[in-house]
Amino acid sequence: MKSKTELFLIIIFVFFLSLTLNNSIIVEKKAGDDVTSPADTLVYPGEKHFKNLKMLTNGGENAEAYFSFDGSKIIFQSTRPPYECDQIFTMNLEGSDVTLISTGKGRTTCSYFYPGGKKVLYASTHPGGDNCPTKPDFSKGYVWALYDTYDIFTANADGSNLTQLTNIKGYDAEATISPKGDRIVFTSTRDRDIELYSMNLDGTDVNRLTNIPGYDGGAYYSYDGSMIVFRASRFDNEKDLKDYQDLLAEGLIRPSKLEIYVMSSDGSDIRRVTNNGKANFGPYFFPDGKRIIFASNMDDPKGRNFDLYMINVEGTGLERITYNETFDGFPMFSLHDGGKKFVFCSNRFNAKQGETNVFICDWAE
Repeated sequence: MKSKTELFLIIIFVFFLSLTLNNSIIVEKKAGDDVTSPADTLVYPGEKHFKNLKMLTNGGENAEAYFSFDGSKIIFQSTRPPYECDQIFTMNLEGSDVTLISTGKGRTTCSYFYPGGKKVLYASTHPGGDNCPTKPDFSKGYVWALYDTYDIFTANADGSNLTQLTNIKGYDAEATISPKGDRIVFTSTRDRDIELYSMNLDGTDVNRLTNIPGYDGGAYYSYDGSMIVFRASRFDNEKDLKDYQDLLAEGLIRPSKLEIYVMSSDGSDIRRVTNNGKANFGPYFFPDGKRIIFASNMDDPKGRNFDLYMINVEGTGLERITYNETFDGFPMFSLHDGGKKFVFCSNRFNAKQGETNVFICDWAE
């Protein structure tokens, strides 16, 4: 039989345990909403802009996930069995109905929906062979491969009626579509540098937008279609420029120093937004056109961890968005509702080290 002291201690323990369990529920008062909801268990402290964060994929390497124009679907690239390198898939906003859109051959990247949701856009190396292209030689350090077999294709939303839009020797990829629904911006090495170009939705009327030595890529239009945001490398000495050009001759790029730039949609008025000397990429406009969200390793001395940041287009008002110790990147706001939904890719809460998954949340200003 337990003593009165032991019984008293048990009662005290149970009382504090119940308090702990009750505190694991957060009550969020919203307009017209008195429902008690579970805490955001995928959100790290300090990530005040994320509400109702959900993991949509669970396993493999999933990246570059982008909303359809009507907000009903997400298109993304993924390396998952039985494929050995990235293929293009679509899914519903809750992660259901994952469907292969690309051919399953070669390597694919940078997919995007057309307005109306009946067609998709992506780049693929399959014209150069059914197998995955050879991975880059990392004896030269961390480098990206710019496969010259990449071309840009369009297809129906189910993958049928595949049509090739670019057919020039060199790397053609990183294509996205203006919210106005009139132009595609893409990256190409067709003129022996890595430059940005735009074209009509059917691949006609190709215009070169940039003409400065260095890598220009990863471009996205503002919501009103008047501006383009992109990542770029610039060189202030001949040694660094030669190193860049020597790697480019081998179809490689070293992405250790990329800054965020903006310009008008016709290529005029180019302005640098960031100036931290780090690897900044994946920029995307806020719906207001006054701010940009992007990924950067600026706060990691070793340069391995990437978080999301937002900044004004003038380069002021830098704010850190994520506080994950691994990787957060490829951010995008929904198009149809003024950016109420937000999607990004992350290594957070992975089942296995190195996996990248797609996450979606409500954005809170």
